[in-house]
Amino acid sequence: MLVLLSPAKKLNEEKQFEDNCTIPIFAENSEKLIKSVRKYNSKKLGELMKLSPALSDLNVDRYKNWDLDHTNDVNPAALMFNGEVYAGLDAKSFSKLEKVRAQNHLRILSGLYGLLKPYDLIHPHRLEMGTKLKTEKNNNLYEFWGDKIVDEINEITSTYKEDILVNLASNEYFKSVNKKKLNATVITPVFKDFNNGDYKTVMVYAKKARGFMASYIIKNKIEKIDDLIGFDTEGYCYNKEVSTESEMVFYRG
Repeated sequence: MLVLLSPAKKLNEEKQFEDNCTIPIFAENSEKLIKSVRKYNSKKLGELMKLSPALSDLNVDRYKNWDLDHTNDVNPAALMFNGEVYAGLDAKSFSKLEKVRAQNHLRILSGLYGLLKPYDLIHPHRLEMGTKLKTEKNNNLYEFWGDKIVDEINEITSTYKEDILVNLASNEYFKSVNKKKLNATVITPVFKDFNNGDYKTVMVYAKKARGFMASYIIKNKIEKIDDLIGFDTEGYCYNKEVSTESEMVFYRG
């Protein structure tokens, strides 16, 4: 079973020390993107990515400091990203064995890096998958990554007893996976809270629940779809009546 997450805009740049960290598999591809974004001044970058002047200046500086070796100003991806998903994941709480399992069964989709292991070292950056960044041969990041991401996912899942992909990523990021070439069975957990008389997806809660689910899979060594039914973190309960073969729906409240 492989779990997919999206990255986060919010970052924790305080140095995080971890053993046995790795270099992103597509780092050389990332370098090509860095060369493209370095051509943008702060004003043009802000227009491209819809950033404030302060964030534009910050990311121009980040691109300048990016290096292929990933030796300076880097953190493990699961600790660098600091949004609601990663609060739920709580990678800091992982034991040594859980960290190994996370490296084998968890991946983070990324506009800059394509596909990351949780303990891949990355530079602080902002480059969302939906950005219409033009390179020499491509008009956007979806075109740039092409089938690189799905080919890597297929290679990973081919080594499992159960070739299952648990999609906990956003639509923006999961679009980067070519579903026509994907060999794994895709399961998408959906989290809904009781709100104003009905069950609805409240995004701030849903994002954190995605992190909880990823952590649950890692810590409980989940390998089969049916074993996801037992997920009950923070009061969520599986609802069989509204679930389908491809969507597992969890209600709370």
